[in-house]
Amino acid sequence: MSRRRVLLKISGEALAPKGEKGVGEEQLAAVTNEVKAALESYDLDIAMVVGGGNFLRGREVSGERVRRVTADHMGMLATIINGLAMQASLESAGVETRVLSAIEVADVAEPFIVRRAIRHMEKGRVVIFVGGTGNPFFSTDSAAALRANEIGADVLLKGTNVRGVYAEDPNKNPNAEFFEKVSFDQVLRLNLKVMDAAAFALCRDNELRVRVFNMNEAGNIHRALGGEELGTLVTN
Repeated sequence: MSRRRVLLKISGEALAPKGEKGVGEEQLAAVTNEVKAALESYDLDIAMVVGGGNFLRGREVSGERVRRVTADHMGMLATIINGLAMQASLESAGVETRVLSAIEVADVAEPFIVRRAIRHMEKGRVVIFVGGTGNPFFSTDSAAALRANEIGADVLLKGTNVRGVYAEDPNKNPNAEFFEKVSFDQVLRLNLKVMDAAAFALCRDNELRVRVFNMNEAGNIHRALGGEELGTLVTN
């Protein structure tokens, strides 16, 4: 593998107009333009995972009437909606794209097969993984960690709405300690909630580096894809 291979994980909320649900054209364009610029600037294979929180989160709708298993499947469908929107936006900008789903939706996306995903990237296509892991009780962070390991990514880039990893929520404590570099063991021991524990543990056990960065700052997606040392590096 001669090119760098990266997996970019962004939240579904990153695609929604501020304070709203759904998908916003301006938000889609912002992500699209930076991904396209990175492809033109660097020798990259790019895969993406997009969350579904701009429509719903399984754990938030589960309850007495909707079991968690059903609610999580609803969340998986939300990620498929976002993946199709991302594909449409990228292709309108001239970026060839494929959507691969962990659950079968043959009319709109290909089934996830790791060799197929790698072949698409080798042909210069951006691959968007949707449907989570295909299993309830696992977040799209876990899906991103799983897919990044399966395709042999060099790094998992986790886009957030803050600078990186802090000892506390910086929105609640502006003086919270910021980490430029932190180990997986520290993250798990201190229960730093940037990604879920299962995702961090999977990356730790397979020695896959994670870079957490603020994707809301213009240009940061492009810079992160290019390998700049933004935000926080989580490693062994």
